[in-house]
Amino acid sequence: MGRRILALNERDTENPLAGGAEVHVFEIFRRLAERGHDVTLLAASYPGCERETTIDGVRVRRLTNRYLYYGLAPWIARREGGDYDVVVDVLNKLPFLSRWTTGRPTFAIVHHLFGTTAFRQVSFPIALATYLSEKLIPSAYRGVPMLAISPSTREDLGERGVDRAQVSVVPPGVDHAHYRPVDDGRGREPIVLWIGRLEPYKRGDVAIDAFASLLDRVADARLVFVGAGGHRETLEAHARARGVAERVTFTGFISEQAKIDWLQRAAVLVQTSEKEGWGMTVIEAAACNTPSVASAVEGLRDAVVDGTSGLLVPYGEAGPLADAMAGILTDGALRDRLIEGGREWAARFSWDRVADDTEALIELAIDPTRDAPVLTATPFPS
Repeated sequence: MGRRILALNERDTENPLAGGAEVHVFEIFRRLAERGHDVTLLAASYPGCERETTIDGVRVRRLTNRYLYYGLAPWIARREGGDYDVVVDVLNKLPFLSRWTTGRPTFAIVHHLFGTTAFRQVSFPIALATYLSEKLIPSAYRGVPMLAISPSTREDLGERGVDRAQVSVVPPGVDHAHYRPVDDGRGREPIVLWIGRLEPYKRGDVAIDAFASLLDRVADARLVFVGAGGHRETLEAHARARGVAERVTFTGFISEQAKIDWLQRAAVLVQTSEKEGWGMTVIEAAACNTPSVASAVEGLRDAVVDGTSGLLVPYGEAGPLADAMAGILTDGALRDRLIEGGREWAARFSWDRVADDTEALIELAIDPTRDAPVLTATPFPS
């Protein structure tokens, strides 16, 4: 039976600021729409956007700018919630608290929580609002089925007071039809690839520092930043200050296919974030025969199997990052092992199975008397 689903997430995939969270949401809900569910997303507007559109079968309503969005979206959900079987809160920034505000069956998808990280990312008033609103999550979502995209996110929720029994780990999938190798991964140009929003907590500056050191060992290496964000000018200035600007490229916002093209060309992907919910890019890279080096932080340490699909290094330390990148670029045996291990690891992740598990958890939210579903998408113990 098709359900009427109302989802709340700040951005849709056409938003210039869209990132991995939006890909995750749409990969799930476009599949649910294909299965006969009626899915509406309440999102924020952005300059030049259409107020209403349909993307991959999902109706998107863009309410207002992102600064007013978190005040308006819960009000709209409360006003119209009776028309829907379930409200889905995507906890990617401020929580929507839909169980309280709408009184409707609620399901939550949790990418990651900011905690004190917010104070290093945005202005103090916004950071304080984020920090305090997250304090409400254990009470506001008591008894609500929650999907966490990594064991780290589930543990974070538990440490904040959420009952771990209501949190299921279902990591994102991979579109293997598009994210696939075009060669054996060996003999590629020494391109170091960085993908993500250009924001302070993503720590692109550490990648630049490590790259400056790497050039002493791999003189023809290039560093490519794929993504847009408010931190770009700062990173460009940092590259100039380190004397490597001529070897560093910033692509800005590019299409999904262009991103895939870079993944299929690069010799190594680096992920330097302070914190992630998961790390979709490292799995996508592995599916393209591209090993990763990532910070050993929440989310990324779940997405990277250290020594098998990639390498984990201490967060924020340019020296170990440079050493790991140099190892992959110069040690053929290490590279071969990571390519093979990464490809096998990436093969475990399927968007169809993620959609199956999400659909089952939504049914549990609508009817809590059901038996808890047996999930199939996660390679991690529950």
